[in-house]
Amino acid sequence: MRDPYEILGVPRSAQEADIKKAYRKLAKVLHPDRNPDDPKAREKFSELTNAYEILGDDAKRKQFDRGEIDAEGKPRFSGFEGFHHGGGPGAGAGFGAGRGAGFEGFNFGFEPGGAAGGYRARTGPGGFDPGDIFADLFAGGGAAGGQRAGRTGGKRPSGEDAQTEITLTLAEAAKGAKARVVLPSGKEVEISVPAGVTDGKVIRLKGQGHPSAWGGANGDLLVNVRVRPDKRFTVEGKDLRLRLPLRLDEAVLGAKVRVPTLDGAVEMSIPSHSSSGRTLRLRGKGLPAADGPGDLLVTVEVVLPPEKDQELEALMKRWSETQTFDPRKDM
Repeated sequence: MRDPYEILGVPRSAQEADIKKAYRKLAKVLHPDRNPDDPKAREKFSELTNAYEILGDDAKRKQFDRGEIDAEGKPRFSGFEGFHHGGGPGAGAGFGAGRGAGFEGFNFGFEPGGAAGGYRARTGPGGFDPGDIFADLFAGGGAAGGQRAGRTGGKRPSGEDAQTEITLTLAEAAKGAKARVVLPSGKEVEISVPAGVTDGKVIRLKGQGHPSAWGGANGDLLVNVRVRPDKRFTVEGKDLRLRLPLRLDEAVLGAKVRVPTLDGAVEMSIPSHSSSGRTLRLRGKGLPAADGPGDLLVTVEVVLPPEKDQELEALMKRWSETQTFDPRKDM
């Protein structure tokens, strides 16, 4: 794979915020849903996701910068200078210790037809499974002890976790929704997002991450949920807040008006003499929560006509001549 910095188009000195910004920008452009005619769209998006998985994780980024993992996030092993295999059918493969590697006295059989230099590991009596050897290392058994993970119950290293992101509307987050995500393999699947999910929530898909290089379980796919801001509602915990414009006559005389909610518009009674800033409550019309749904807090706002109204001005002039009320007397 290409260098993660090159894929994201950021310098090695880039800050975490710059890396996240670059990923989000490219993800919008490269997502397979936006490139249905590009046969390599999923491959490009998977490459982008893998790059962000490394550079977006501070620990993995440092490992990559130090050369401890490669561009795919796989560990780079050293100290195996003595490794070699024979050159013909049935030839033995010597796996020497090198300097201090601790593998003295081990010979592992290979036969033609495998991926390792044209040979594969023999199985059965006298053969070995490379996954067992590395499982011993990670499980702490060590090859020098002569025991293999398959015999001792040692666990082989799992694959790396992968990350992706979905964006929902506020209504989708409140009610639950279906969303499509692309796995590291490039396969696209549909997931169910539970009702009441909040911005920043992470949904873990078990076993849908990167495969293990040593035969262990797959990593997980971490789906980061983003909730798009709604122009009507402001989220305050499990409550929602809405500003409701009123005509002057509705505020003075009272009225029944239609008020938007996440479940559709409902009719609400506005009491007479409702000043701007007065807040009314619609119970249970907020966001779902374990201890019960929140409320919708409706703050009224008196709005005058955009154009001058001579009749209204004349009415207000006659009204003002009889008024002693001063709304600013306490200021």
